[in-house]
Amino acid sequence: MNQIDLKGRRAVVTGAAQGIGLCITQRLLASGAQVCLWDQDAALLEEACQELAGSSVFSTTVDVTDSDAVVAAAQQTASDLGGIDILVNNAGIAGPTVPSWEYPVPDWQNVIDVDLNAVYYCCRAVIPMMREQDYGRVVNVASIAGKEGNPNAAAYSAAKAGVIALTKSIAKETADLNIAVNCISPAAAKTRIFDQISQQHIDYMLSKIPRGRFVLVEEIAAMVAWMVSEENSFTTGAAFDLSGGRATY
Repeated sequence: MNQIDLKGRRAVVTGAAQGIGLCITQRLLASGAQVCLWDQDAALLEEACQELAGSSVFSTTVDVTDSDAVVAAAQQTASDLGGIDILVNNAGIAGPTVPSWEYPVPDWQNVIDVDLNAVYYCCRAVIPMMREQDYGRVVNVASIAGKEGNPNAAAYSAAKAGVIALTKSIAKETADLNIAVNCISPAAAKTRIFDQISQQHIDYMLSKIPRGRFVLVEEIAAMVAWMVSEENSFTTGAAFDLSGGRATY
């Protein structure tokens, strides 16, 4: 494993209690960063913190779809860590896999809230801190579905497309300072999010990946670790491909 130098950096990872978020957290800690795990599941969060155990591990139970709660969590985290240098917006849900004309409106709203609005709320709360210190690295977790659109996943696809566009907008707004705002567009990874998806949809996603397998959470974490490092000093507003060859742009 290549060693990325994040010593002295202070990071927030949302949806950090499990899956991709937990793996990213582990990689950032291994690189020397202090990390505050944000998650709405208090029990899972406690379990993750016990697993990680160390003086560099902090946690906050927060519902990232609540903009006021996000502001409070950002202020508390900045106080605990002495600031925030890195923000990884990872929290997300899949939603039901049904045709768009049958998609339940409450589920649509929930997916958009978690997968898009929450990303905005977290950026809105943290980026002013980064601007004040003239340093920051933001990585938003989008999806290949946001580039291509997956059938029977209209809300998820639309939300992730929104994350890509939001990333590009914020990147242009912050390009005057030493702040990099990028996103990743991975293919599916085998995490608990699969529990929300039909087997037919899982098979569909796998059939679209030229490499013939799902992305590993460790592969995602490795890319994110470099993206949030000081070495990523020029690229901003980009969508980094983690699709195993599926992406066409």
